Amino acid sequence: MQNQSLSPVFVGRDAESGVLAAALGEVSAPEADGPRALVLAGEAGVGKTRLVEEFARAARRAGALVAVGGCVEMGGDGLPFAPFAAALRALRAALPEEFARAGAGMGADLARLLPETTAPPTGTGPADVPGPSSDPHSAEDSARLFGHVTRLLEELAAARPLVLVLEDLHWADASTRHLYAHLLRTLRAGRLLLLATYRSDDLHRRHPLRPLLAELDRLRAVRRIDLARLGHADVRRQLAGILGAEPEAALVDEIYGRSEGNAFFVEELAVSLRAGHRPGLSENLRELLLVRVEALPPDAGRVLRLVAEGGSAVEHPLLAAVSQVPEEALLDALRAATGAHLLSPTPEGDGYRFRHSLVREAVSDDLLPGERAALNRRYAETVEAAPHLVRAEELDARLAGYWYAAREPAKALPASLRAAANARARHAYAEQLHHLGRALELRDQVPEPEAGTPAPLDLLAEAVTAGRLCGEAGRAYTLVGRALRLLEHEPDPLRAAWFWTRRSQLATALGRSDGGAELRSAEELVRGLPPSETHAEVLAHLAGWSMVNKPGADSLVAAERAVAYARMVGAVDIELSARVTRGVLRVGAGDIEGGLAELYEVKERALALATPDHIARSHANLPSVLEGIGRSAEAARVAVEGAEVCARHGLVGSAAFTWSNAAESLLSLGRHAEAEEALRRADQPGAGAVVRGLVGLTRGLLALRTGDTASAREEYETLRDPAASEGRAPQRRLPLLSLGIRLATEARDVAAGRALVDEALRESFPADAHRHAWPVLLAAARLEATTRGLPAAAAGRDAALGRLAAVARRMPTPVALWRAHAAWLRAELLRARGEDTVTDWEEVSTAFDALERPYERGCVRLHLAESLLAAGERDRAARTLTTVQEAARALGYRPLAREAAELARRGRLLPAAETPAEPAAPPAETLGLTARESEVLRLVAAGHSNRRIAEALYISPKTASVHVSRIIAKLGVTGRGEAAAVAHRLRLFPEREEVEDTARR
Repeated sequence: MQNQSLSPVFVGRDAESGVLAAALGEVSAPEADGPRALVLAGEAGVGKTRLVEEFARAARRAGALVAVGGCVEMGGDGLPFAPFAAALRALRAALPEEFARAGAGMGADLARLLPETTAPPTGTGPADVPGPSSDPHSAEDSARLFGHVTRLLEELAAARPLVLVLEDLHWADASTRHLYAHLLRTLRAGRLLLLATYRSDDLHRRHPLRPLLAELDRLRAVRRIDLARLGHADVRRQLAGILGAEPEAALVDEIYGRSEGNAFFVEELAVSLRAGHRPGLSENLRELLLVRVEALPPDAGRVLRLVAEGGSAVEHPLLAAVSQVPEEALLDALRAATGAHLLSPTPEGDGYRFRHSLVREAVSDDLLPGERAALNRRYAETVEAAPHLVRAEELDARLAGYWYAAREPAKALPASLRAAANARARHAYAEQLHHLGRALELRDQVPEPEAGTPAPLDLLAEAVTAGRLCGEAGRAYTLVGRALRLLEHEPDPLRAAWFWTRRSQLATALGRSDGGAELRSAEELVRGLPPSETHAEVLAHLAGWSMVNKPGADSLVAAERAVAYARMVGAVDIELSARVTRGVLRVGAGDIEGGLAELYEVKERALALATPDHIARSHANLPSVLEGIGRSAEAARVAVEGAEVCARHGLVGSAAFTWSNAAESLLSLGRHAEAEEALRRADQPGAGAVVRGLVGLTRGLLALRTGDTASAREEYETLRDPAASEGRAPQRRLPLLSLGIRLATEARDVAAGRALVDEALRESFPADAHRHAWPVLLAAARLEATTRGLPAAAAGRDAALGRLAAVARRMPTPVALWRAHAAWLRAELLRARGEDTVTDWEEVSTAFDALERPYERGCVRLHLAESLLAAGERDRAARTLTTVQEAARALGYRPLAREAAELARRGRLLPAAETPAEPAAPPAETLGLTARESEVLRLVAAGHSNRRIAEALYISPKTASVHVSRIIAKLGVTGRGEAAAVAHRLRLFPEREEVEDTARR
């Protein structure tokens, strides 16, 4: 099956690709003990062919020979031997001489697969003599053919890895199935990987491939891979590749929901949207989805249409009651639909559902409008008359849906309101929002609603809250705008202030503003009014905004005022929110234990009161504070517990935020696998711009620490994009600048790094931002220390170091982590001047030994080893480097492990460290030099002229001159002499220096 994928990116198949790559590695190894076999199964469109294509490309790059053959559908059975014929033909074209030698003596038998191999009628040599059987298709002849193919493949795979791909076995003819089974049983030699694919959803009960698959399951040498549908994050990446830009979250949610992760459907829906078919299906996709439906018997087609209108799943008793079809006829129709893989039994076994929602959508779209309304009316009337036919918890939601589709607004509205109330009671806020949205639509269609029906503004307030809690910030923001427009005609200052505070929260979550202007509008509305809960809430939100954007003494005063006002009006839940703010600010002001005690108390009270907003705030802020003061293990534990609590209460966005906090702490602890899992859980639909920023930042730091600088830079540039900016809050701005400075240090880009330092220091650090300020100062000091010796860094160095020292003197150090940062900063400033000593680094190392920071501890110990080596304490340096390398390798800090190995090699300390676990990037490349420029600089450093360089590198003297000019420009020096001095000073080519040292000795 050939398929041209629309998406230029390949997503979501890391695990499966890893299995395929591992199998290829096994057969490629010199000690390979025989062939391997893999069977790839998946529904149509899930991505089998794309996975095979990507694997085949990778295998060819690795030096393997790949031959692909596909089965061909020919009515009831496939074309005989089609995949083997295609694969062998490809092998013959690629290796004509080897193929001829391996196939010698197989002429007549091989001609059954490849007629073109039949020799011309010039004699009766051995290759032309048929076997002893007079029947050319006897069992004996088949056995001989199968044996020849086995031997042919083993011989072709003797000298190189060979990947034989057989696609679409669900269309395979009997001969192909028999030959395939024979190969799996008899192949013993050769570096051969046999990969087959089939559509799992095409295998009806009597499909001829089923017995073969049952046999394969008994063969230990065969591994089956079941290809699942793509997850939400992978669909987002696929859409970004198709559209050429990052898709909107709402678009991703829509396409993921409709495609259910089927890669082909994702592509087709994207095409439909491009062609203007939103929200419907394109004609091509609809026709494709209805092919199997139209092949059903008429009775089965009618039942299928009834199931399509029944909901995502329909109970058998309900279907029987609505269809009014005799039981035996109904079962026959259902058997036909399930046999065609259109329906499947529900997991509970009491009903039926469509195997794919898009097929249901296509069947429903194919109904006439009156037909759809009539079917839904039958469902609604049946359920109202016999409510036991559906689960009690689903009753109101099902009735609301049926009456709505039946176009009966007077009956749909009360059912929708009941469904919304039930959803809220179960913390199912997304479902509540859905029903409230429908109620808002129906409210205008019912001129005389039942008594007690909420007014539109009340419905909007409920919907805004539900949207915010379930992570639908964009939709909630739109609803707030709708409410504020209504309030222009029906003035109500308190109600308007309430909506403005929600608009502030949502604007911040969406990254549209910092929310300050909206809060000031709310404050103006309540000014001069009698005390109220709304006024207390405005004050609490203002204090929270100040905590994030302008932390310090004034924000603590604002929090105290909000707590007092909330107590005065008896608003317990608002008081809890204000106390969260106060607790965070107390910690920032130095009252560490008092602030933490308040935060823990609020967390427990929020859980006892079961107030969603305050459960979310307390569980999000407490781990962040703990992480900031260096108590990472405690922070990770609280964050994980908090994320699970938020999830149980249906707080999707808050759960995502808290998982991002957990990821930050787990990264600090060096627990990278757990951090990655936390990031995956945080990066969910409805997470919001703030969470996406936190996730991107943590991913960037993780990538940088583990050696994936390209991914770290990609995350950084995405976050620095003004369109992705979340404002100028210090807790967002400073960590991002710190990451940027570290990346500039990696690239030895002094100018870019100093520009970021200037940006960070342009404003003084607020009191509560010191946890983010210390890493910025450290990154800036390490930039200066690491680039010492570069001519481009010389100008302005003293001023930069003096400025950092002055800022650090004003920074408080009430906790051990901050004191350790202060000691490290002092040592880096000394290193930047070449004045650091063993004592300086011993102090820093001792400070970090007591902290839960393995990465920082490793970096500090590396510099300690470097200072010990410079002081001639080789044994201590060797022991220190050993601990650094062991920890770095165990935790995956690859750059740190390489630096330690390089230092050990230069100092000739640790023979085991002379070969790093993986090759380090050439040092010259960190200065922006290409591989060729690095070679040229090596020769310049050795004192060679342009003519000598040209001779050594087989280039012209003019080309050598051009390379030297580019090197001088990139290094920021004035001539080749200074370029050579830089190379020596930075020890870019240490192996040459070792040769010179040996010669001198």
